[in-house]
Amino acid sequence: MGYGILSTIGGLGTGAGFLSKAAETVTEAAAQGTLAAEEEKSAGSFMISLLKEFKIGGVTLHITSTHVSLLIVTVTLILFAIIVNRKIKKAEVSDTPGTLQNIAELIVEAISNMVSGIMGTNGRKFVNYIAALFMFVLLSNISGLFGLRPPTADYGVTLPLGIITFCLIHYNGIKKNKSKHFTALFQPVWFLFPINIIGEFAVPLSLSLRLFGNVMSGTVLMGLIYGLLKPFTVAWPSILHIYFDIFSGCIQAYVICMLTMVYITDKTGD
Repeated sequence: MGYGILSTIGGLGTGAGFLSKAAETVTEAAAQGTLAAEEEKSAGSFMISLLKEFKIGGVTLHITSTHVSLLIVTVTLILFAIIVNRKIKKAEVSDTPGTLQNIAELIVEAISNMVSGIMGTNGRKFVNYIAALFMFVLLSNISGLFGLRPPTADYGVTLPLGIITFCLIHYNGIKKNKSKHFTALFQPVWFLFPINIIGEFAVPLSLSLRLFGNVMSGTVLMGLIYGLLKPFTVAWPSILHIYFDIFSGCIQAYVICMLTMVYITDKTGD
């Protein structure tokens, strides 16, 4: 009987040990699951989110957070332009300009001076494009302040901007220099032609990757901070927003416009 009692106690001890290990395993799995969920949540705060999926004619279309942010930025710029245009048309010479008109005039004057200072008198016809590019990139970069995912943190947005600039550069270069635009690829010596070609096609890539990389890095960093340090993200992240969204956003908008003007002037300058 004593042996039976000892055997029973031993069995209970073994069972308790098994249950203890099982509990530890479950606890560890739960902890890993929680950590994975937190990592996924933090990653989701800066990754492109799929919002809607539908098919048209056998083609699957996806609506993502980039499309929504891009639409909001575009509509905002269009409404701003329409409102300012109507106010200026209705304004009289004796009227005192309102706040919105003063902002619009400040932007137009600043961009016009920037373009004329870099491109000279030949830059007048490019003012509209440079102004549209600057305002779009700037508003896209700072849209993170309003809870949006910056459209310029998506390479599918910055690459078309680089391609548009690339086409504008070479269209005006061909228009100005005719066949000399192509023969310049063999200068200063003919065997540098492959390097010159690579240099030309590197322009849209450098413009798009520079803008995308700088905006995306700020978006990723802020996403990680809000995802992993959520209980402690009170007030102090605003300092980082000042740098990544406002300061860096303005710098990148200025840089892409500056490089665009330099490239165009290089092809069309006297």
